[in-house]
Amino acid sequence: MTIGVFDSGIGGLTVLEELLRRLPRHDYLYMADTLHVPYGTKPKDDVRRFILSTVDTMINEGIDALVVACNTATSIAVAELRELYSLPIVGMEPAVKPAVEMNRATGKRVLVFATPLTLQQPKYYALVSRVDEGGIVDSLPLPELVEYCEGLQFDKEVMGEYFREKLARYDLDNYGIVVLGCTHYPFYTDILRQVLPPHIQIVNGNAGTVKRLSALLSRYGIAEGRGSGDVRFMCTSGDPSYVDKMQIALEFVQESYRKNEETL
Repeated sequence: MTIGVFDSGIGGLTVLEELLRRLPRHDYLYMADTLHVPYGTKPKDDVRRFILSTVDTMINEGIDALVVACNTATSIAVAELRELYSLPIVGMEPAVKPAVEMNRATGKRVLVFATPLTLQQPKYYALVSRVDEGGIVDSLPLPELVEYCEGLQFDKEVMGEYFREKLARYDLDNYGIVVLGCTHYPFYTDILRQVLPPHIQIVNGNAGTVKRLSALLSRYGIAEGRGSGDVRFMCTSGDPSYVDKMQIALEFVQESYRKNEETL
């Protein structure tokens, strides 16, 4: 059985890393829409077309389930994809609900990092309206961050200065949690830990997405995989150098996870 993982670029590799750890007996096809990355700053109708075309290619490759490992793509097209295809499909949702629940007793606020297009979608507004009864959620668009990530810009000084500039107008003593609402953003978790005050927790929706997929696979009777965690990379541009970059980026995420586990 092959699980397809789709994103505009390398961001979904942070979800793939979670999948490989929690569902290691499945094989994976990772597809990046490199012709059109980033999605978060483009018109909605254009992004919808890009998503439908790329997922159709993945279906033709014979995937058995699909993870839309992109918050922007999920908010725009996951409902339509479920109407078009009968296979199990899960998407991403910013981890606003658990963040609000975790912060309810502390009186602290929640700050959501996301792409401009994600923050403009009715799906995001509906989510916040549903769970944020106390009005503690603030949203911060980070339009440049996906492009930094796609360029493998992980220099601590450069990116630390970027985050400090973006956060300069916020009194961080008032916040208890930062939500990473784009799958590219967890690449910067370690840098953010150095920039943010130590009392602020950093959360993302990756684990929740993998948990939902696992439950859905069980419902379809295909939870037990027979693979070995093999990963095949594809990209819409067909650029072999980007495939190499995806491998490098996945190793970066896996190494970051191992280091964090060792320090716990």
